[in-house]
Amino acid sequence: MPYRRLPNTDQARIRALKAVVVKGDVSGIYDMAVSLKTWGEVRNFLPKFEAAHAYYEECYERQAKAGRKHQTNVKVARLYLSHFIQVLNLAVVRSEIRRSHKEFYGLELRGNTVPDLASEASLAEWGQKIINGENKRISQGGIPIYNPAIAKVRVYYDIFMESYEQQKNLQALTSRSLEAVKAMRAEADRLILDIWNQVEQKFAGEPASVRLERCREYGLIYYYRTGEKNKGEEKI
Repeated sequence: MPYRRLPNTDQARIRALKAVVVKGDVSGIYDMAVSLKTWGEVRNFLPKFEAAHAYYEECYERQAKAGRKHQTNVKVARLYLSHFIQVLNLAVVRSEIRRSHKEFYGLELRGNTVPDLASEASLAEWGQKIINGENKRISQGGIPIYNPAIAKVRVYYDIFMESYEQQKNLQALTSRSLEAVKAMRAEADRLILDIWNQVEQKFAGEPASVRLERCREYGLIYYYRTGEKNKGEEKI
C-alpha cells in the first residue's frame, strides 16, 4: 500500500503548503478538509518562508557566480607570487641577493622551497609578506627583482584580495540566509503534518481510489513500494 512521506527539500515544502492555500482560494475556505485556523496559519507563514528561501537562493547564486571569477583571480595571483619567490631564490643561489635578506620576506634562510600557497588564507598572508619584503629590501638599496616585478605581483595580489574579501562577505550572507531558512523548517513541517493528518481523517471513509485523489488535491504525496504500483488502489 502506498505511504506518504513529508517533504525533505524546501522547494517541496513550499509546494505542499502552497497546494493548501490554492485549494482554499479555489474551493472556498469553508468547504476545505482542513480547519480555518490551520489554513490561516499556512497563509500567514507561507509568504515568509518563500521570501526566506528566495533570498537564500539569491545569495547562493551571487556567491557561486562571484566564486567562478574569484577562482581565476586565485590562480593568477598564486602563479605570479610563486614565480616571484622562485626568482628570488635563484637570485640568492647566484649570490645576486644576500641570503640574509630572505628574512625581509619571512622566508627561511636555509632551503629554497616555495611556501605552501594552496589555501587562500596562506596566499593572502604570503602575498603581503613578499610585497612588504621586496619593498623593504629595495628601500635599503637592493636591486629590484624583474620578471615578474613586484609591482606586477602587487596588481594581481590586490585583485585577488578584493575578490577574496568579497567572497568571504558573500559566504557570510549565504550562511546567514540559510540559517534563517533552517529556523523555519520545523514550523513548515509541523503545518504540513497537521494538514495531512486532517485531510486523511476527512476522507478516511471514502473508497481507496477516491481517498487518494482527494488527498493529493491538498498536496499529499504518496509513494509506492517496489512492485506495488500496478496492483490497483482498490485494495488500499
